[in-house]
Amino acid sequence: MKFVQIRKNILHAGVAVALVAGMATTLPSAVAGGKITIDDTKWISIGMGIRGGFTAAQNASADGQDYSSGFGINNARIYINGQIHKNIKFTFNTECFACSKTYDGGGGQGLGGFGDNSGIGILDIIAKFEFNKYVNLWAGRTLANTERGELNGPYYHPTFDGFKTPFFPQDYSGNFGNSSIGNNAGGGMYGRDDGVVFFGELGVPQPFGMGEGQLQYSAGVFNGTRSSSGKGPNASNAASWTGRLTYNFLNPERNPGYYTSGTYYGGAGDILAVAVGVNHQKDGAGSSANRADFTGLVVDGLFEKVLDNNMGVLTFNGEYKRFWAEYADAANTDGNCMCVFRGQSWTVYGLYLIPHKVGIGRFQPYGRFTSVQPDNSSDREEIEVTRK
Repeated sequence: MKFVQIRKNILHAGVAVALVAGMATTLPSAVAGGKITIDDTKWISIGMGIRGGFTAAQNASADGQDYSSGFGINNARIYINGQIHKNIKFTFNTECFACSKTYDGGGGQGLGGFGDNSGIGILDIIAKFEFNKYVNLWAGRTLANTERGELNGPYYHPTFDGFKTPFFPQDYSGNFGNSSIGNNAGGGMYGRDDGVVFFGELGVPQPFGMGEGQLQYSAGVFNGTRSSSGKGPNASNAASWTGRLTYNFLNPERNPGYYTSGTYYGGAGDILAVAVGVNHQKDGAGSSANRADFTGLVVDGLFEKVLDNNMGVLTFNGEYKRFWAEYADAANTDGNCMCVFRGQSWTVYGLYLIPHKVGIGRFQPYGRFTSVQPDNSSDREEIEVTRK
């Protein structure tokens, strides 16, 4: 088995700041911001989120001999939330899609420097019809309900870099519905797609008389991979179907809608949540001449234990993915291929939140192992040990 120590020659320091108004959450990184209240059922709020960091990589400078170094912005978002009726809310979020292009560890200029930062667009635009805990509906541009990693979002991962396994199509492609060039065949962007999601929760008895657990469900239908005539695999415009079931054995998770978190830093008590998610689309992968159905399966779990006597918090995350997309290898040479990953992957990591504060925060060392096993190429493994 081959192991790669990713931190051996790369130094990376990152910081994430979220100022969110009008969102129910238990996370300490969420700070109440500006909110205008009209009455008990009408309000509007605005917030922001920024993630940035510094990277130094050995032998990655322009001369190929020295360390590169550079500051950059990973995400820069504006959040607008509101309510216009006791059962109707809305969300409008933006993202600086081009900001990350300046983050290459080589002086912070990337693919064109500040000139590319004008790429600010719609990240989420959601009409929310929320009736009770059992049945709700979100419609618009929103996160596809598959894996915990994507539903955490960048600010609620337990680690700064939360994406270590292959992407689902809604995160793999580079645009919404653009089938004109290469892998931008149009499966969504940043885990989002245009569609609807039904979700809710039910109390379900646990086995062996252990009391009542919580079953959270969500089911969605999205555009998925879109294609034009002769370009891309989905000439019939078949929809993409998603679903996710989560069972909470201990304390229930409380997040907005069907979102998740990678850790609650002990604020939600003991957590044991196991989930399975699926994404399927007819003719969702390959090219026009070499198309195939896409099916993605993910099983993930979160365990968080608050230790007695103020001894800190233990957190464990695990994930297994399997992607099926049996298109011919000839599709890889086509100029309009939605060449999604084929194979399996898994990752597991543990974190320990030290109880004592140092300055304004607390240290949280962690270790992570990731294995990516493609069907048609060699395996990749990675060990990461660090602290944050």
